Formats: sequence, structure tokens, C-alpha cells
Amino acid sequence: MTRTKIYAHRGDKGNYPENTLLSFRKAVEEGVDGIELDVHLTKDNQLVIIHDETLERTTNGSGFVKNYTLSELQQFQANTADLQDFSDELHIPTLREVLELLKPYPTELNIELKTNEFTYEGIERLVLETVKRYGKGRKVVYSSFHLPSLIRIKAMDDSALIAWLVLQKIPHPVDYIETFNLEAIHLHYAIFLEDITYWKEVLPQLRLWTVNDEQALKKLITLCPAAIITDLPDIALKMQNPKNDSLQCNNSLSKPYLL
Repeated sequence: MTRTKIYAHRGDKGNYPENTLLSFRKAVEEGVDGIELDVHLTKDNQLVIIHDETLERTTNGSGFVKNYTLSELQQFQANTADLQDFSDELHIPTLREVLELLKPYPTELNIELKTNEFTYEGIERLVLETVKRYGKGRKVVYSSFHLPSLIRIKAMDDSALIAWLVLQKIPHPVDYIETFNLEAIHLHYAIFLEDITYWKEVLPQLRLWTVNDEQALKKLITLCPAAIITDLPDIALKMQNPKNDSLQCNNSLSKPYLL
């Protein structure tokens, strides 16, 4: 039976500090199908996992990520006062550290390249090289709002799986999949729910983000997109329990669009 996969958005973000080793570890221990994370480039060309271009929202540091070296960044920790027992898992991790953490698990990985504000020259090659070295055998999907980054990834490695992040309705989504050889479109779930039939032809190529409303989770699980990306992976996994017959995937809405 086809099943919608559950991806943990920045790890188990609903329960632990986002984009930390702690958040990723907890998510894989819960049994998620995939992890989504965000990658930036430091002043000394190291790949670090953090969502924002700046440090203030999620850490006890300040300023732009790109203005720090890796060693300087790793003096900072996630903004939290009640998880000090896990302090060794609360620093800003590198992509290598996350790949090393995932080694015992079959978890898929969605790496979002945060190149829509700063293009970070050379980041695409560095990401590919790091995954090749430390993530061998793992399914990795590279996503970005910045389509040129995905085109560069594909030009460097034709076997790489790329997914375009979309925040609006796009004309003829099949054409985008075909033209840019996309493995998937990562679409905001509210745009999808506004007009489900519009997207039905590419439904098996959609990963929907970021679904934190429980009613929306229930509905989407039954509609069978490729994956749901959520801050609440523990709740989504419980909903998807095989014993819950009312929330089984019904893929009658569409057939896969095949390249």
C-alpha cells in the first residue's frame, strides 16, 4: 500500500531546538522517514546547519552566519535554558556531523540550500562532495527556493535528486518537473489545499510543508502526497499508525506523473 512519508522539519522542531543534533536524533528515534534541514556557508567555507541568515532567533549569538568561521560559530548554542543535560547536542552542527549522526539509520535527508538571500559561491559543490563522502547510500534530496542552485546541483551530478520549494501556484507544474528534471516540488500545504484538483497530476511528486495543523495533517495523510514535512513528526506518525483505518492513504485521486 502506498504511504505518505513523514519528514521532520528541522528535526523534531515541535519539541526540541530546531536544526540541532538533539532535534535530529529525537526525530530519527521516533521513526520518521526523513529529516529536513537548512545549510549555510561560513566565512571559512564550512557547511553549517541553521535556518536563518542571522544567529539571533535560534542561538545565543548575533550577526550573520557568513561573517563567522566555524570555530567561532561553535561557541554558540541554541536558545534554551532547560536542556543543559544535552548541551553537547545544542551547538550549531555541520552537515558532516548530521550525516555521521544518521549513519545507523535509513532516514532520508532533505538538504535545503539557503541561497535565496546570499548565493554562497561554491556551496552546491561543497554540499555534493560532503554527501558523497559521508552520506553514501542514503537518499538525499536537495531543495531550494533559488532555482539556479538546483540547476547547478544537477549540472554537477545528473543523478542528484532536486526539489523546488514553491510558495505560490505555478502554471503547468508538470512542465516544471519535466524541464528541470525535478524529483519533486516542495509546496506550501495551504496552496495545495486551496485547489487540490489543480495539483492532482503531480500529487505523487509533492512534498507538502510545513503542516502543523492537526486537521490538515489528517486530511493530507489520506490524499497521499509523496511526503508531509512537519514540526510535529511524533503526532503525524501516530496519526499514520496502520491501526488507524480512517487515516489510510487513498491514492485514487491521481496516478504518478512519470518522467
